[in-house]
Amino acid sequence: MLKQLTTSLVVSALMFATANAMAKPDKNGELPPGLQKKVERGGELPPGWKKKLAPGYVLEDEIYRHAVVVHPVDSRGLVTVRIEGELIRLVHATHEIVDILSR
Repeated sequence: MLKQLTTSLVVSALMFATANAMAKPDKNGELPPGLQKKVERGGELPPGWKKKLAPGYVLEDEIYRHAVVVHPVDSRGLVTVRIEGELIRLVHATHEIVDILSR
């Protein structure tokens, strides 16, 4: 009986730890503090940000700050920017990606 209880507690503890390890942190559009400092010092953006680029995705403010305007805001409210070699057309007001032009 004691052995079964101990085994149950160990299994429960492992399941709880695994669930916490697999949980994704909340995203509020900002880079983690360590990456933020790296970027502020002139480092590159994290490699995974390019994988998120797709029409409909809202570009995070921290990534948008690295953009260079290629074509200013047009009559439809769209702007074309270049970020580390990627040419992106997006809604200026919301930073929602409309098209990826460099692929």
